[in-house]
Amino acid sequence: MTKYETLMARKNEIMKKSVGIDYNTYELDGIGFDYEAMMNDFDYSLKDIKDVQQKNMVGNTPLIELKNITNYARQFAKKGYGARIFVKDEAANLSGSFKARRASMAVDQAKQLGYKGVIAATSGNYGAAVAALAAKENLACIIVQECFDSKNISQPEILEKARKCEAFGAEVLQLSVGPELFYTFLELLEETGYFNASLYSPYGIKGIETLGAEIAEELMEKEGKYPEAVVITNAGGGNLTGTSRGLKTVGATDTKIIGASVNLYGLHMASDYDFNKKSFTTGHTGFGIPFAMNPDRSDVPRSAARPLRYMDRYVMVNQGSVFFMTEALAQLEGMERGPAGNTSLAAAFKLAQEMKEDEIIVVQETEYTGAGKHIMPQLSFAKKNNINLLFGNPLDEVPGKTIVFPNDGSLINYQEITITEIKKSYLKRYLDIALTTTDKTYLQKELKIDAETLTKLLKELTDERT
Repeated sequence: MTKYETLMARKNEIMKKSVGIDYNTYELDGIGFDYEAMMNDFDYSLKDIKDVQQKNMVGNTPLIELKNITNYARQFAKKGYGARIFVKDEAANLSGSFKARRASMAVDQAKQLGYKGVIAATSGNYGAAVAALAAKENLACIIVQECFDSKNISQPEILEKARKCEAFGAEVLQLSVGPELFYTFLELLEETGYFNASLYSPYGIKGIETLGAEIAEELMEKEGKYPEAVVITNAGGGNLTGTSRGLKTVGATDTKIIGASVNLYGLHMASDYDFNKKSFTTGHTGFGIPFAMNPDRSDVPRSAARPLRYMDRYVMVNQGSVFFMTEALAQLEGMERGPAGNTSLAAAFKLAQEMKEDEIIVVQETEYTGAGKHIMPQLSFAKKNNINLLFGNPLDEVPGKTIVFPNDGSLINYQEITITEIKKSYLKRYLDIALTTTDKTYLQKELKIDAETLTKLLKELTDERT
């Protein structure tokens, strides 16, 4: 066996040692595992998590009504429509994004278990969050970034995040796109004995539950009700899973959970050629769809991010609309923020027009902005990569070839991704398996469907194959 094959054969053993969880404990007979048991064994109550986060300057971020953007959206809605748009300003967290919530719990767990340092594999805001929290707890920190294509070219947003990680004292390893990232991550975990501050561990996901709980509690206090809808930028699914769980924990069980991603259909995120054909790295379908269909492709044996357990709708917006809403937020509300939350804001802007004016829709996050996250360096980078910048109908945008800006807010729109089709894609890998009663019960929970719907979807898939 090659060195690569030998190391990859030990990945579950390395993961178990580095994250402090024996995932075998939760395996069921057949295809499933006991998700709730895995989550509940992380022995922190919601209050405990809030205490850890408040100690570390995380959480209790402002919930802001975007009155000017709401009024702008109402210009394009029929009479009596145009829901009030609120945003949770997560840029106020230590490190500047909601990911400080998940990092706070991962780093706290590492400290409690006696690890000397933490490692995270990420190109994004999570690395900065882990680095900031590790600095606060006096732990060593290594961030492994998927950063360059084979021509050694990196996006301005990724370089911005690397600078932020280094500012907090982290060692940053910058790698090229492809399988090198996970291999190097495993190798470092084994060599250093550091804690795996995984994106998708129970620690991280539970840390985001406070975000959902705060949204629900603050709106109940201010407005006397829970929000009708919360829009959540979706990539790996941890953001959506944690926020949804927090909402439900405090009673907001009827709030609709809407995932939103940037439409990058046709671009393969592990492709060297496609890597720099996207204008920013956050919240795109290249992660959102694959991770929804197969959550356990993540950096731990069993991912705690299970978006199909919670998502009611899934919509896509184009890159040009995200840029438009970034400017609208700055010029109408005086809030200059990065593209992550503005992906959800672009979706919410149109969704609000379909809701009644006394209803509330919440954009669940913002993120910090900086030199590499600003619009102009991102668009300059796009032009260097032969992307045509146009004005017109945003739905005409072709990922990797054009970025289409709307002339005004009336043109902002979304495309619906059918949840049923994603669930069917999830089920395809089980068509040749004789599913037991235990398997079917697991799949019903995993896909948020009843027994009759599961049988129907499996039959449709079988018929389509023949």
